[in-house]
Amino acid sequence: MTATSSRYQDDPSYPVGRFDRTAPFTPTDRTPAIEAFAALPAQLRAAVAGLSDAQLDTPYRDGGWTVRQVVHHVADSHMNGLIRLKLALTEDEPTIKPYDENAWSTLADMRLPIEVSLRLVDSVHERWVAVWRSMDDAAFARRFVHPDLGPLTVNVHLQLYAWHGRHHVAHVTRLREARGW
Repeated sequence: MTATSSRYQDDPSYPVGRFDRTAPFTPTDRTPAIEAFAALPAQLRAAVAGLSDAQLDTPYRDGGWTVRQVVHHVADSHMNGLIRLKLALTEDEPTIKPYDENAWSTLADMRLPIEVSLRLVDSVHERWVAVWRSMDDAAFARRFVHPDLGPLTVNVHLQLYAWHGRHHVAHVTRLREARGW
């Protein structure tokens, strides 16, 4: 799915490695990515199951977000990701609007119970997976423009978000392992 270097495995910022958007993603990579993507809501719920508020408010690494912020971030990011996909499928190479995820992580909704965002992730993924599974090769070749990253294909977008889910679940599970939770 993504090119992962073992040197990142010990980096708490990138526990599954960095995403390589230049990797050659083929049509055979799509189904495993969609299935990984479809599994994310359950994996995220399992990763945070039984954590106390104090544990949810623990940063996953020094200087990093808390587990609570990670869960809310996944919801924010994946809501934006679904909209980006829909724009790419319905407009001719739209330029999408990026957002400052660190600024968003400081807003009041980041202190809400995580169930609010877990429900959002469930719903967004149900809709997003329905779109992913309905697409043909031409749809995966469509593009949008990210102001910071340049043009991206929908195929890369799928791989990115499959990686993104694994990336953040690993933040939580690695913290739990390290702390013995």
